[in-house]
Amino acid sequence: MLYAGLNYCIIQPIHINDDFELPCLVRSPLLEQVMLPRLLIRGLAEKHRASTNVLAAHLRYSQEHYHSNWEQQRRHKRHVAATLIGAGAGVAFWLNFNRQADAASSLTETDKDLDKFGAYQNGLPEYTHDDVSKHTTMKDRVWVSYRHGVYDITDLIPKHPGGDTIMMGAGGSVEPFWALYAVHKNPHVLEWFETYRIGNLAPDDVGASVKDMSDPYSNEPRRHVTLKPSSKKPFNAEPPVSLLVDNLITPNELFYVRNHLPVPDVDEANYELEIYDEGTQKEKTFKLADIKKYPKYTITAAIQCGGNRRSEMAKVKPVKGLSWGQAAIGNATWSGTRLCDVLKDMGVQEGKTNALHIQFEGLDTDPASMPYGASIPIEKALDPHGDVILAYEMNGEPISRDHGYPLRVIVPGVVGARHVKWLGRIIVSKKESDAHWQQNDYKGFAPNVDWDTVDFTKSPAIQELPVISAICDPVEGEKVKVVDGKIKIRGYAWSGGGRKIIRVDVSGDGGKNWQEADVLESDDNRHPRAWGWTLWSAEIPVLNKGSTTQVCVKAVDSQYNTQPENFENIWNLRGVLANAYHRVNITLVK
Repeated sequence: MLYAGLNYCIIQPIHINDDFELPCLVRSPLLEQVMLPRLLIRGLAEKHRASTNVLAAHLRYSQEHYHSNWEQQRRHKRHVAATLIGAGAGVAFWLNFNRQADAASSLTETDKDLDKFGAYQNGLPEYTHDDVSKHTTMKDRVWVSYRHGVYDITDLIPKHPGGDTIMMGAGGSVEPFWALYAVHKNPHVLEWFETYRIGNLAPDDVGASVKDMSDPYSNEPRRHVTLKPSSKKPFNAEPPVSLLVDNLITPNELFYVRNHLPVPDVDEANYELEIYDEGTQKEKTFKLADIKKYPKYTITAAIQCGGNRRSEMAKVKPVKGLSWGQAAIGNATWSGTRLCDVLKDMGVQEGKTNALHIQFEGLDTDPASMPYGASIPIEKALDPHGDVILAYEMNGEPISRDHGYPLRVIVPGVVGARHVKWLGRIIVSKKESDAHWQQNDYKGFAPNVDWDTVDFTKSPAIQELPVISAICDPVEGEKVKVVDGKIKIRGYAWSGGGRKIIRVDVSGDGGKNWQEADVLESDDNRHPRAWGWTLWSAEIPVLNKGSTTQVCVKAVDSQYNTQPENFENIWNLRGVLANAYHRVNITLVK
């Protein structure tokens, strides 16, 4: 059954059991050139989502015997839509990119290095794709295939760092999804995955899932050559830390890039932003020109990834996540429309709504057509002094594709994960966003919590970030010239929640003796609206030339919060909130 003119189609119902069938809504690549208002498409998707709740109940019942936390972890529609896809509906890769890639027949150099994983193994039983497709629930055991291998991942699912996204491949191949979530293609992950191997896939079925499949990353924007990638698919990169503090305002080309999914290629002429109030059921669609009719508002604000400085925390004990250095942060001027002004025109004002959260959805979507999502407390959104803006300019220029063109939300003082890019929808709700990145990621835990004991429902989502600082010059292992018994160092400091940096303390002997930094440079905004960072510099005395020493930094904000001394005390399994003293070991030379 096909709805002509839509970007989606309803395919044959999927048989769940003798008395339950469910239609599956997937995107049709053949219809990408025809675009009706996304409100209509959203309506179909919402109806489909409601239907899947019935299936979710069936799945939860069968899962109770396998893991006590399972029901808590399956909180939203992604699980059901993805399970249906894995159960035989298949995936339509919907991004109409410029170049095609045959992932089944061509391997990159990195792929060749990983070729041993998923390879044929003698002595293992052989299963067909049909055999695998019969295992889609915890009751039946969840099977997936990867290249030549068949895997029983039932016991892996509760431990999966990405939450329920692994269920996208239930009863089928994980290869289409790993083309999107390419972070899986590294030896550490694949070696772990291989421990769940139970057999070989029948030769005729090998590669069928990715034959003629488009590369979802084939139309990525060009990036500055100085950016250092921590992953390429999706693209995540930071500038050299020594360049980071050359300017109070970070140049657009050198601003760190954090993407969770492929970068959408949005046509401004067809762009629409939907705003929906669940309480009043009022919905309105805005073109970019409509947003620009509101008074233009400009703020200076730093954005920091929740995993900034994760690589330092990982030295204490391994963590799951991208290995960010000290430069997953940047400071820019952002111009756009205040969110509180737009919401006011929708009738959403303090004292006139019982909503508790503002949810954001991006136009970047996963294989189940679920968008990147996040939310913030409504108090932050409605406060005119909270300075939340719908930004269309970055440093006086239209926002680039990597940073959210044509529109992104800027939530100053809050973790970067809530600054949703390629903004497509805003929802006024009593509930937090049910997106994976709000519910099962970007949360902090005690050092004793590991992947066997973690319960993401017990920790709140990170919003305002703690005070942090870093030394950017010199860098680790550098030889530094001593002049008159002193060396020069410089770096940045920042605190979330609009707290101003009032002092930066530096040490040239590993933290035994401290002094204040000589120079603090920042914009003129004061607490509690000091959204931008502070650059600092200092000359500090050091000991004998030719020896090694450790330089350290810690910052103090306008509420006298300071940084913890070491990472051992704040270690957490996701490597977030990594704000211990920054320490750099150097060699002193004449």
